[in-house]
Amino acid sequence: MDINELNRRVKNGESFILASDGQFLGRLCLNIYDPESVSNIYGLYGNPYSSVSINNKYSMYGSPYSSLSPFNPYTTTPPSIYLRGMKVGVLSINKFLMGSVDPRQVQEWMRFNGLF
Repeated sequence: MDINELNRRVKNGESFILASDGQFLGRLCLNIYDPESVSNIYGLYGNPYSSVSINNKYSMYGSPYSSLSPFNPYTTTPPSIYLRGMKVGVLSINKFLMGSVDPRQVQEWMRFNGLF
């Protein structure tokens, strides 16, 4: 994602995931029909076969061995979480990172934060 797109999404108050390398990893919402939603298993960002999905355990964004993945327990470069345009933490199973949200609990986190 380039800086202009990031600024647009922040200005619009969007909730989304952004990888440490700048790759957009999907919108945080429970709408299974939204093409950008991480909840849409047929969309680019929720699909377990997509190269830009955290749900693909063989991709650089979903592998437990990739430093860019929230599923790597040792990563120090997990994806960032933006909630309504503000960076609020990271998506990671690394419990030593401040403000981390477990990616296995992201659906509950979205419900708690009203991201329908």
